[in-house]
Amino acid sequence: MKITGFCPMIVTKDPESVMKVFEDLGFERRHTKTDIEGGQNTNYNMKDANGNRINIASSEHVPQDLTSITMNVDNFQEAYDFLIAHGFVNPRGDKVTDTSSSKATMLFSPSGFPINITQHIHKEDA
Repeated sequence: MKITGFCPMIVTKDPESVMKVFEDLGFERRHTKTDIEGGQNTNYNMKDANGNRINIASSEHVPQDLTSITMNVDNFQEAYDFLIAHGFVNPRGDKVTDTSSSKATMLFSPSGFPINITQHIHKEDA
């Protein structure tokens, strides 16, 4: 498994206000993904002039904002199996989110910190 990207992610019910803070810090919206969970959630990727990145994810299911790590990988199943073997759990059972361009899920470590693993699927790979 190769890690292809690594950055913080904030999951929130109010993505616009969170993005405003980061825009005021010099971040720009780079990518918006809307086909998550049947369109119920939207993810935004932001980047600043120094190359720093942050992902902001909308969700109506979080009682308060949640800070996570986004780890992009070249092999989702290998990353999933690796983290499960290290005691991480999928709070949604075995549910994984498949979209037109990615496969992802959030896993929680034994001590409680979350990692969202994502494999981007390119059209030529499909």
